[in-house]
Amino acid sequence: MTDDRLPLGPTGRPARRATLTGLTGLATGAALTALAAGNGTAYAAAPARSGQSAQLAQPARPARHHGHGRGPSVRFATFNTSLNRPTQGGLLKDLATRTDAQAKAVAEIVQRVRPDVILLQEFDYDSGHEALALFERHYLGVAQHPGVAPLHYGHRFLAPVNTGVPTGIDVDGRNGAVTTPGSGAYADDCYGYGLFPGQYGMAVLSRFPIDVRRVRTFQKFLWRDMPGNAIPDAYYTDAARQILRLSSKSHWDVPIRIGGERVHFLVDHPTPPVFDGPDDHNGHRNHDEIRFWADYVRGGRTASYIYDDLGDRGGLCRDELFVVAGDHNADPYDGDSYEHAIRQLLDSDRVNLPAVPPASAGGVEAAALQGGANAGQSGNPAYDTIDSRDNGPTAPGNLRLDVVLPSHGLEPGDNGVFWPTTDSDLYRLTGDGKTVVSSDHRLVWQDMRVAR
Repeated sequence: MTDDRLPLGPTGRPARRATLTGLTGLATGAALTALAAGNGTAYAAAPARSGQSAQLAQPARPARHHGHGRGPSVRFATFNTSLNRPTQGGLLKDLATRTDAQAKAVAEIVQRVRPDVILLQEFDYDSGHEALALFERHYLGVAQHPGVAPLHYGHRFLAPVNTGVPTGIDVDGRNGAVTTPGSGAYADDCYGYGLFPGQYGMAVLSRFPIDVRRVRTFQKFLWRDMPGNAIPDAYYTDAARQILRLSSKSHWDVPIRIGGERVHFLVDHPTPPVFDGPDDHNGHRNHDEIRFWADYVRGGRTASYIYDDLGDRGGLCRDELFVVAGDHNADPYDGDSYEHAIRQLLDSDRVNLPAVPPASAGGVEAAALQGGANAGQSGNPAYDTIDSRDNGPTAPGNLRLDVVLPSHGLEPGDNGVFWPTTDSDLYRLTGDGKTVVSSDHRLVWQDMRVAR
């Protein structure tokens, strides 16, 4: 794994950058142009796509390095949109208006970065897929700012998730089995924490065809069926141990057809490793949710225990292309993850890490301005992807939680984190962390092309 820690300071603690000075080297290719210019964005102007005017395309698409791979350069992204609502149907109601301020900000961010393939998270699921259709039609499909083009995706995938789905039993040994949606006690007794079925869902949008017949979902895979699992001895009732699913939301293998190749888009959203006690049950579950993909991409005997929702077993073959993406709620150096869980993927010999992780100037500035927990962290703030709580005994500070990781056979190119600095007009899309304008998370993108 690339060591993205900062040099040790005079106290022996890694020295976090307190200013934007010295940011060169924290982003690749064209992204440096924008960062050095001080506009706080990790992307630069790009040529117009076929059928687009240069005026519309220029501010919205970073320039790309073509590298030595063959085929098109494709931009993959992940974005925890925080488009979740406390009541079922709330998101549908908001998106039907065409004027929801948060949805407009989220859409503008996506329109500016213009990913070819994107995972949206914390986007409430409904069985009719109406919320996603409204978001595409009323927000992504409408220019959210002068000079920014609408964005249309021809392909999409979404499916049920475990959040808010009741188990029907007393999972935590408190309050009995709560089966009426809407309370924290109900959420605690669900397969994944949610106030109603589908809260905190996921969706994939793609410009390239999705091989729907080959999609695999792992929503119902049982945690106990993972060999050497980290299920804690405490917290869960015996009945819960038998039926608890591994995925707090779901794990999806969504094959994308790019030219003549199939790229497996491996997406998930592990539970945060917090909101628990000394038993660290959420931390243990987060660890094993991340381990699932680490085993899956290794394939062979390592993945032989895995079965999908149709009963098919095993993981990927060694020569298959993939991209792992999502808010994994685990920082490689800081925060509360169990055994640095994300390193199971970052250290995998099946992952082809870029020379430098996705970065932003805004993350560096935010850490310096906000202080608090950020001052004592080890990780480089340029790579942070969430603007989290900074003060208080349990405040984690800003963290690197969201990743887009290509496999070998995919050549990584430019990348970035959408985190504008305070002197940028685009700062209005993210804010200061106290008032959430779009999301507390930042969109993360990675360009890549087939290298074989």
